[in-house]
Amino acid sequence: MTEVKIGIIFGGSFEEHPVSVKSAREVARSLDSTRYDPYWIKITRGGDWRLCAGPGAEDGRPVVLSPDGLLVLEDGRFETVELDVVFPVLHGRLGEDGAVQGLLELCGIPYIGCDVQSSALCMDKSLTYVVARDAGVATPRFWTGVPEDPAYPVFVKPARSGSSFGVTKVSTKDELGVALEVARRYDPKIVVEEAVTGGEIGCAVLGSGDDLVVGELDRVALTHGFFRIHQEDSPETGSENSAFVVPADISAQSRALVQETAKVVYRALGCSGLARVDMFLTPEGTVVLNEVNTMPGLTSYSRYPRMMAAAGLSLGDVIDRLVSLALTGKLR
Repeated sequence: MTEVKIGIIFGGSFEEHPVSVKSAREVARSLDSTRYDPYWIKITRGGDWRLCAGPGAEDGRPVVLSPDGLLVLEDGRFETVELDVVFPVLHGRLGEDGAVQGLLELCGIPYIGCDVQSSALCMDKSLTYVVARDAGVATPRFWTGVPEDPAYPVFVKPARSGSSFGVTKVSTKDELGVALEVARRYDPKIVVEEAVTGGEIGCAVLGSGDDLVVGELDRVALTHGFFRIHQEDSPETGSENSAFVVPADISAQSRALVQETAKVVYRALGCSGLARVDMFLTPEGTVVLNEVNTMPGLTSYSRYPRMMAAAGLSLGDVIDRLVSLALTGKLR
């Protein structure tokens, strides 16, 4: 059996670099060594691209992605590696926003995950809401700027960031100015959302078009504040303010509604490969979209692999299906 040459891009030069490295480590543990020949491509915090021995390696050889393949600098000359597929295990800016996806398309290299347009739409929370609303899905009331008279509390967010970086819950008008300053550290475009009363429910989705697989739903149980596990000091040993209930302890009717809503959102935004659709389930039983993560965390404590595992798919199984989808357009 011919091994698939898979390039795994990880790291990145922005705030989600550490999360990406942790995700890549879990991918390394889950890759079937009899099926894949991995090439670990690390983007350093400074923006350099290096071919490393693995996600834990510090040093590596300079590399460049090109239409000819992966060019590896060795002794003043470039060695060319023709990759079969690339897995961009990157979170946040220049990872989930379509930038890397555009580079891979220009190079003509098949890749795992959403395409340029879908990645860009899902990265910008305001655009996500516009598309979801047009598809008939409820979203929070929101503003892309400073609202005149919102109903507090509100959440102030960078429009294009992830893992809750730059997010502040604001309870009074006096707190709004500082929250806007914090959000602008991550993105000049700001989204202000009215808070939604309800529990946060996640749905892991795998596939493309009509051929979709969903994992078991999870519910984020908060003791205080809001969900921001990737910013905590030791999330591997447990969150400071949240726990995960998998499968989510909701009714069968609500479960079906959440899963169907997630599929509607996924398709409306043009997602493919994988995504985690986060929603609120209100006390009245309605579903309100929160956000869509086109490359959700794959760490040991992340929600996506946990939901898929509860549905009987290990991370290794998920990777196999993603590679098949990237190479053939079909889930296997």
